[in-house]
Amino acid sequence: MSAMERSTVKPAAGRVALVAMLIAVTAVFTLLIRIPVPATQGYFNFSDVAIVFSSIAFGPAVGLAVGGLGTALADAVGGFAQWAPLSLLAHGLEGLLIGMLAYRRPLSMRLLGWALGSAAMVAIYYLGSALVLVGDWVVPLAEMPINLVQAAAGALVGVPLYHAVRRAYPAIDQLGERPTWTEEDPEAR
Repeated sequence: MSAMERSTVKPAAGRVALVAMLIAVTAVFTLLIRIPVPATQGYFNFSDVAIVFSSIAFGPAVGLAVGGLGTALADAVGGFAQWAPLSLLAHGLEGLLIGMLAYRRPLSMRLLGWALGSAAMVAIYYLGSALVLVGDWVVPLAEMPINLVQAAAGALVGVPLYHAVRRAYPAIDQLGERPTWTEEDPEAR
């Protein structure tokens, strides 16, 4: 392996440590401030900030792991274990979609990724609540606006946070996934 090839190889242990740390940060953001939603026994939190940041900064696989595992872990240890499987699916898909559309892409794609990921999260929570947890199609509607506000907070803080971290630490680009496309638009950052 040449010196150039070695410089582009990412250490597996470092990548695992990064993902584990981001999962922990997501769990903390989920548990730090919880505002209950009595109708569905769910709660408002700031997990989406960590999910949006991680997905944009490090790509879809990291977004999937961080979103799904971080929120499910927080639910399991925070007294909302019945929500853990749904959070794993809803926030995991949210992180995956944001990362797929936003990672190393222009701001317009970041916002589109956030919008589609957030819509998927809200829809999965609605369907999961209606079909499994609450057993009613009307009651989960009470949580939809709260989930939308949570998603908006994720974008309002997560996107600028990514830009601030990238300005302060440009090497963040070396920590994410390799893009699957061949040309990288320098303006996409």
